[in-house]
Amino acid sequence: MKNIFALVLISSFLFAPNVFANKSDIKEKKEESNKVIKLSVGLKAPNFSAKTQDGKNVKLSDFKGKNSVLLVFYPGDNTPVCTKQLCDIRDDYKGLEKKGIKVFGINQADEKSHKDFIKDQKLPFSLIIDEKLEISKNYDAMGAFGFINRTVVLINKEGKIVLYERGTPDVSAKKIKNLI
Repeated sequence: MKNIFALVLISSFLFAPNVFANKSDIKEKKEESNKVIKLSVGLKAPNFSAKTQDGKNVKLSDFKGKNSVLLVFYPGDNTPVCTKQLCDIRDDYKGLEKKGIKVFGINQADEKSHKDFIKDQKLPFSLIIDEKLEISKNYDAMGAFGFINRTVVLINKEGKIVLYERGTPDVSAKKIKNLI
């Protein structure tokens, strides 16, 4: 079963139509197919309401005027690249916290998976359960074969997107201090 999952995961990255396209090609394809307009810096972040691994309800609107929010969309708990990405954020969490940034990881895993991941990696931030992938879709974080694309979104206190990047960008407090 693990081999099949690994094959599907690798295939989604190798054969995803957007992997080798430039940004203008991606935008044109999305406009042609009448899909959701791609989010970008300067736009208002879509609101959401969801549960964390502890069953707590989180709404983006709760942070407006109070905190910036860093959303890290990632394909799976306890996978090598995802673990490294979230542990890098963990290692700089105090710096992000000092800047008033609330951090949330997001994927479709359930409470148990998120709790185990947090415990195993000693993550100091919550993980949001996006069971139906609604948040991921609204943030244009979906990739081929229904997998989440690694996507990082920083939202300022006013609710505007100030960073929107695919992959594993450096989101250390030092790098993003001028964005918020």
